[in-house]
Amino acid sequence: MALRYHGIAQFIGKAIALMGFCATLATSVVAQDSPSRWAIGPFTRPVDQPIIVPRPESKFQDPIQHTPVHWEALHTFNPAAVVRGDKVMVLYRAEDDSGAMQIGMHTSRLGLAESSDGIHFSRLPEPVFYPAEDSQKSREWPGGVEDPRIVEAPDGTYVLAYTQWNRETYTIGISTSPDLIHWTKHGPALGETGTYASLAYKSASIVTKLDQGRLVAARIHNKFWMYWGEVQVRVATSTDLIHWTPVETTPGKPLVVLEHRPRHFDSGFPEVGPPAILTSRGIVLLYNGKNAEAAKDPYPALGAGAYSVGQALFDQDHPSRLLERLDRPSLYPEKSYERTGQYAAGTTFGEGLVLFHRNWFLYYGTADSFVGVATAPAPRSETANSR
Repeated sequence: MALRYHGIAQFIGKAIALMGFCATLATSVVAQDSPSRWAIGPFTRPVDQPIIVPRPESKFQDPIQHTPVHWEALHTFNPAAVVRGDKVMVLYRAEDDSGAMQIGMHTSRLGLAESSDGIHFSRLPEPVFYPAEDSQKSREWPGGVEDPRIVEAPDGTYVLAYTQWNRETYTIGISTSPDLIHWTKHGPALGETGTYASLAYKSASIVTKLDQGRLVAARIHNKFWMYWGEVQVRVATSTDLIHWTPVETTPGKPLVVLEHRPRHFDSGFPEVGPPAILTSRGIVLLYNGKNAEAAKDPYPALGAGAYSVGQALFDQDHPSRLLERLDRPSLYPEKSYERTGQYAAGTTFGEGLVLFHRNWFLYYGTADSFVGVATAPAPRSETANSR
């Protein structure tokens, strides 16, 4: 057994070293949209390598199996991010070495990392959020807790929206914490009974606003708002950030606010990304667009099935009203570590966005394997009170 983990560690070490010297493997150039007055960007990569990678030596006493597990042995990816004090805190999805060797068949837990510059991270040796013998076990075991997004509530509480995956179905789970370490699980965002109790749904982007340099959940018409879903992006409202009600066209039919576009980078489908931001020009939503498969009219400048980050603008007074949408991705798979990994089609899958040191920091998953970061300058008006 020891030899097995030693071999994995050697393999990962060599792979990361190689990434540092490899030229970009992209076979085509994708032009980014010129930054619109409302859009964030352009994004650049401050380092040419992943910033969080697996650690096969990390161990954790699993509360369900009652045995030690190598909880971040295989993949570390799809991160949430928030500024706490003078540091960026990242919650990242980590997969252990259990289950079948295919996507979604390992157990996922969330690790916590911190950084004083937004690029170089130290992390805790054990996960801070995971399946346990609690009220959500049937929804989270054995698949785990996946793909977090996090916001700060007006009272300083942290609100986590994540995917509950039991290897049969999935839902958006909501959890809260005073310190990012101790968590209270509240169950599915759309409730455990009623119209949406049996719906399979994931990915949630709660609308935020800048408050003294931090992104804090925003009220619009005395309600909090959340974009949610993949394939068809919808919208929901809440009075407490825990219990959510879909905006509907008719009873039981959620309003769709974003769909796929043929021959665009999101020709397969859109899926929401990090928390959206309420600005003077509207609500900026960063989302992940999947390119269609080869037989379904994909975006020709990207590989079939690749995930890129796009941006959409919604009305600040009517969050379900789409105003504008960029035609080209703001970040797409270019680097070797973004195109080689568990998801070979390539991903730059954005889930964490913070304003830090007068720049936007976008944290994203690379090929379902590592965590990457991209940055963009923020206008002076946005950074006046930032750290």
